[in-house]
Amino acid sequence: MLQLKDNDYEKMPGHWVLAKMGKTVLRPGGIEITKKMIRNLHITENDKVVEFAPGLGVTARLTLENNPLFYTGIEQDPEAARRVSVYLNGENQQCIVSNAEETGLETQSATVVYCEAMLTMQPTKMKNKIIHEAHRILEAGGKYGIHEMCLLPDDISEAMKNEIHKELSTVIRVNARPLTISEWKDILEQNGFTIEKTETAPMHLLNVTRIIDDEGLKGTMRLGVNIMTTPKARTRILEMKKVFDKYSEYLGAVSIVAQKKA
Repeated sequence: MLQLKDNDYEKMPGHWVLAKMGKTVLRPGGIEITKKMIRNLHITENDKVVEFAPGLGVTARLTLENNPLFYTGIEQDPEAARRVSVYLNGENQQCIVSNAEETGLETQSATVVYCEAMLTMQPTKMKNKIIHEAHRILEAGGKYGIHEMCLLPDDISEAMKNEIHKELSTVIRVNARPLTISEWKDILEQNGFTIEKTETAPMHLLNVTRIIDDEGLKGTMRLGVNIMTTPKARTRILEMKKVFDKYSEYLGAVSIVAQKKA
């Protein structure tokens, strides 16, 4: 992992910059699409849940409200794993430092797996590895949920895809490769899943209305003050917002819940 100083905002991946400024919801469809994904997964007290890349732990807390039998977070960043562990309580809740493409968990040891804003940042080969790993650790009939950035419409041109990929990767400092909704469904089906439920939303991560919805008024004010008093971070965030706005008609957010075939 690239080692960065706390104030090295120029090199940081975009989501790190936002997190350091105090943004807690970093998912493309906001907290509402996250909540819909959790509802569509129908997590109960009998479920063994695995979350890939829990990050700041926002979705983990929503999951734990359903009192699953087991919760395991898979986080490659030790600091993020420690942060999520603060919300965990008891032997049946853990966050371990590992990789989503090779978790080390037993085959068919989970009934629910989900991840958010993660697959978008991976090349095709790694997308497939992570989805395959989710399939491996799920029991037959288990549920897999994703919440990712998507490209619109399904017949978007290859030229526009490449243009968006280039500009997103430049401003986010991550090799972002979002797919169309049909492509997200296809890659899940190719890895042994049946599509159950799809939810969509605009990709308004940095729009003021969405920020207020996600962070609340106090959180939004705190975020605004931090951005205004940190010039290098402000520059990065404005660059990201400019690209998001430029391609707003082509960018969206999608959550898909799929079932592992029996």
